[in-house]
Parts: sequence; structure tokens; C-alpha cells
Amino acid sequence: MEKGMNTFYQLKITLNNIEPVIWRRFVVPANLSLDRLHDVVQIVMGWEDSHLHHFKFKKQIFSESPESIKEEDEAGVRLNTLLKSRGNKLAYLYDFGDGWEHEIVLEDKNYFYDEMLTPFECIEGLMACPPEECGGPSGYMRILRAVFDPQNNEEDYESFLEMTGLTDAHETDVQSLVFQYDPGAVNAVLALYARWSRDRELPLVDDY
Repeated sequence: MEKGMNTFYQLKITLNNIEPVIWRRFVVPANLSLDRLHDVVQIVMGWEDSHLHHFKFKKQIFSESPESIKEEDEAGVRLNTLLKSRGNKLAYLYDFGDGWEHEIVLEDKNYFYDEMLTPFECIEGLMACPPEECGGPSGYMRILRAVFDPQNNEEDYESFLEMTGLTDAHETDVQSLVFQYDPGAVNAVLALYARWSRDRELPLVDDY
């Protein structure tokens, strides 16, 4: 893929308040709009995009449907107007009830890999995404304790199996799924997303 006039950012997103740490490293166009960044985050993390969200940079909040003068429409804001230097951070909150807090860090503002086939790429990551509606970080930490000690946490373990549809799975298989993350499968979804022709306030990139 030829870069043309576009610059690519390498980002790392970390899900806060979870141990072991759940994180992803991925690449997007530097001038990506925040509404599209939301889409990409949902894909690389493994969320289902079934709840509200917002971004926060310093004291400014960017959301899909601003409801106050303190919020700005994410669709009209480019990533590179906020994150300009390596180490700059952007907060991302998903599901205001469960309260999944993420930190997005700019690791490389001039990423280049000549074998990129689309404007998006997931490089690597660790740990599977928590299931939706599991009670936020505290609820998921309970689930993790149950997965690795089901005999002493039988109710939470059975609840997790029901959430994930793993009722007939062996304990070792359940444990391995918690650690499983496949960047290749994620990149296949990102490739499909890159082909979507959805009307947006700003184009995907300026010069493709």
C-alpha cells in the first residue's frame, strides 16, 4: 500500500483496572476522525459496539451525540489535531454503566510498513476482551478468579460459561480462551471495515 501524502500513527490501547493487562497495538491514519477511531477501537479490542462511549483529551469530551456545551461532536475531529507528539494520550470510555476505561497512547507518529494492505492494522495484543454486561472491571476480575479456581467460585464460573456459550468446554479450554487474541482475525475484520462505504462528516483520509 502506498502511503502517498498520508501519515500513519502507531497507537497502543490499554484497558484500565484489569490484571493481567489487556492491550492492543495498532495502526491508523494520523488524520482519522474520532468517530472512525471509535469503530477501529471496537474491532481491535473485541467489543460489540452496543453501548455509549466518549473520548476525552485533557478536559475536552468528544462524543457521538453531544448533549452539553462541554462536549464536541467526535465526527468532526481528526486524531492528529489532538495527539501531536509521541507519548500523547487520549482517554476512551465505553459503556457508561460498566465503565470500561481505556488509555490510548501515541507510540509512533511516522509509522511505515510497506506490506500494509489497508489503512488499518492490528500489530499485536494480549488477552481476550471481557464479555459485555459482565459488571465492568470488578465483575471481570471476579470472573478471572473463577476461571482459574472454579471449585471455589462455582457461581461466577457458571455465569461466565453462560455468558460466553462455553457450557460444555473443559476448564483448560476456558482458561486458554481468556488469554487468546488473534491479530490476523482482527485484521480480516479491519479489511472489511476499510471497504465500507459509509457517509461521514469527514472522508476517511485526504489522499488515498
